[in-house]
Amino acid sequence: MTTITDKYMRQMSATTRNYCIVILKSGPNRHREDAGKIIWEHGRKNYQLRAEGVLAIVCPVTDDSDVAGIGIFNASVEHTQKIMEEDPAIQTGILTYELHTCRSFPGDSLPGV
Repeated sequence: MTTITDKYMRQMSATTRNYCIVILKSGPNRHREDAGKIIWEHGRKNYQLRAEGVLAIVCPVTDDSDVAGIGIFNASVEHTQKIMEEDPAIQTGILTYELHTCRSFPGDSLPGV
């Protein structure tokens, strides 16, 4: 097992920066007849935000909970809130969201295959 020293922890902690986590939840209108079409457009917006480097990590949640997804934005809480308020799934009440400031290491990513 790798030994992590206090010195290493201080050095690494100094390299972190702020990000914004979005937790998406099922909204009151999640069973609308046109929900699938609206979620498709929500997904299209996520692809656009990824391509622009604003949405660093996007994770749809596929269990049976009310959590619909998690995203980590490379943006301030204020900018992320503006993005979310323009999202068609939020505007129609199919999804709701929570915002949280967090810190992480620039360049972190999910492991590949």
